[in-house]
Amino acid sequence: MQKFQLSNILNLIADIGNNSAKFFLFNNDQIILHTRKVENPFGIIREWKEQYSIEHAIVSSVIDLSDEQKEAFNTLGCRILWFDSNVPTPLKINYRTPWTLGSDRLAAAVGAWLQKPGYNILVIDAGSAVTIDFVDRNGVYHGGNIAPGIRMRLKALHQFTGRLPYIEKEGDTPVLGYDTTTAIRSGVIRGLAHEIDGYIEDARTKYGDVAVFLTGGDESPLKDFIGNNIFTDRHLVAKGLNRILQNYDEQNNE
Repeated sequence: MQKFQLSNILNLIADIGNNSAKFFLFNNDQIILHTRKVENPFGIIREWKEQYSIEHAIVSSVIDLSDEQKEAFNTLGCRILWFDSNVPTPLKINYRTPWTLGSDRLAAAVGAWLQKPGYNILVIDAGSAVTIDFVDRNGVYHGGNIAPGIRMRLKALHQFTGRLPYIEKEGDTPVLGYDTTTAIRSGVIRGLAHEIDGYIEDARTKYGDVAVFLTGGDESPLKDFIGNNIFTDRHLVAKGLNRILQNYDEQNNE
């Protein structure tokens, strides 16, 4: 692992989801290091603290963190921004209940806007759940929809039927399944891709030209089956969080 000089000041970005936690080190706008943790995810904070000079950190979590987990971040000894709807972003929020808006959804929208400012944008984040969010060309976040993700759909078919097995998402995904395993996998993955294509067509019918971003842990199995031109960026949430942190620091250091 490359070790940076202490003079190299870095931002720590933490994106904590339902099933895993992702951590990033940014030097300005560049990702220097990243990792995804499922077991004992917060141990990486102590490791990075000992190796790198971390000046600022931002934490986005879709789950409630325990006092012990929060304390792991506090050991960094730097300013920590706990991201929620009260933290300013580059976008104007036109959402009726912003306090209920998932921080990852908003961060992904910021990450997309960072790459395509002045465009209508549709962001699809395919993780435990699939979220579809829209930002107009004026930088107004309008909200979106939430649907079950790939694993959730596979588990539901198994749990709510008598004989259908649980299968993994990896494997052959033909247009028409040739056995029960491929019928389930294709039904879920290709079905979700058609669902996403429908949202894209709806957005383009209503708003005209729309830039579409696909991100999230299940970006890979979906991208080949979506019929529209899209941008794929697995680190969209982290890039949005980094920009939010930068903007916050600039505003509070004036």
